Amino acid sequence: MKLWQKESSSNSSDNKVIENFTVGNDREMDLYLAGFDVLGSMAHGIMLETIGLLNTEELANLLDECRKIYKKIEEHQFQIEDSIEDVHSQVEWLLTQALGDIGKKIHSGRSRNDQVLVDLKLYMRHQVRTVVQKIEVVFQKLIEQSELNKHHLLPGYTHLQIAMPSSFGLWFGAYAESLVDDVQVLQGAYKVINKNPLGSGAGYGSSFPLDRTLTTQLLGFSDLNYNVVYAQMTRGKTEYVTLSALTSLATTLSRMAMDVCLYNSQNFGFVTLPDAFTTGSSIMPHKKNPDVAELLRAKTNRLKGLPTELAFVTSNLPSGYHRDMQILKEILMPAFDQVTECLDIAAMMLTNIEVKPDLLADKKYDPIFSVERVNELVMQGLPFRDAYLKVKDEVFGGTYEAARELNHTLEGSIGNLCNEDIVRMMDEVIKSFEFEKIDTALDKLLNWKV
Repeated sequence: MKLWQKESSSNSSDNKVIENFTVGNDREMDLYLAGFDVLGSMAHGIMLETIGLLNTEELANLLDECRKIYKKIEEHQFQIEDSIEDVHSQVEWLLTQALGDIGKKIHSGRSRNDQVLVDLKLYMRHQVRTVVQKIEVVFQKLIEQSELNKHHLLPGYTHLQIAMPSSFGLWFGAYAESLVDDVQVLQGAYKVINKNPLGSGAGYGSSFPLDRTLTTQLLGFSDLNYNVVYAQMTRGKTEYVTLSALTSLATTLSRMAMDVCLYNSQNFGFVTLPDAFTTGSSIMPHKKNPDVAELLRAKTNRLKGLPTELAFVTSNLPSGYHRDMQILKEILMPAFDQVTECLDIAAMMLTNIEVKPDLLADKKYDPIFSVERVNELVMQGLPFRDAYLKVKDEVFGGTYEAARELNHTLEGSIGNLCNEDIVRMMDEVIKSFEFEKIDTALDKLLNWKV
């Protein structure tokens, strides 16, 4: 069933091929949006009653039926019938079946264009929140490991050459702070997402006196997309901004996964992964391959390409709605599933990873303490460049002796990790999302009393 269809069409095989091509995977993708479509319909219905397009009794019946549909969605009993084009048509069809003309009235003053926009924004807002919550778990694991292993030294590298002393505390803490920045980037996307497009219609508004401020409040949006043309132009742009934010997170996770793969190898031997996180070889009995970390690296690297893929789909589109945008769901929605899966596995890996203590006791790491020797001479009054040349002569002349006693007080260094400040920054950025305001608004909407 197509609610927009003007006349019945034949069931020729050509029409079936065309329908399969145009609908594609949209029904499957639309299941992600079902609950949000009902919420949008409830907010729109409440607003219609305030401007006289529904009476009080009609609204009460409409809201009751919406709650029944919402409950079915939560219980995974909702489906989009094969004969129905999309989730918006399915919800309206169910309302019309149950309520007759009342169900038919729900579409007054709105288009499927602004329906899909509001559904996607509610969906992305919810998914960003889920991602942030899962980042919190990974962040906490990193901070725990950083504190637990802050006294275990680790070779620091530049150009993959041993450089200066680091520590496992510093290494774990670095990725924790990287996640703080990733959440801040996500917050930027969240601010773009959290604006209400409902009421923009097909992109040119409506002659009905719709109260867009009311639906903004009912759905917990922070503000409106005011210009109705721009509201439609946010389709594609919002997805792009969101996927770009996810790539920042993906970069952190892929780099950490690469470190784990490297540090787990026999030539490094810095960390050990549990057997469950590794696989063996079909012919080499000694192998313990870090498959989980490798797949984490691959999946997060793949996520980095999605903004470009989305940008190609929307390239050179003029203002207004275009069916090209339907394809964006197939890029966006699986990305959230993939990134949450990667965060879950990263948390598991960090819970079970073990570090090797006393790494720098090995004589092969003697040169890593050369900077400590230079600084010692500087503290004794020797100019830095002279101290540098003196230690260089010692190293290459065979007279250098490494002093392994370290006393680093620099903020953010191996002796002063500043983890408490990193935790403070994360707490501040997460609180600034103000998720609780959305919970309050949606709870009020779902329990609206007429």
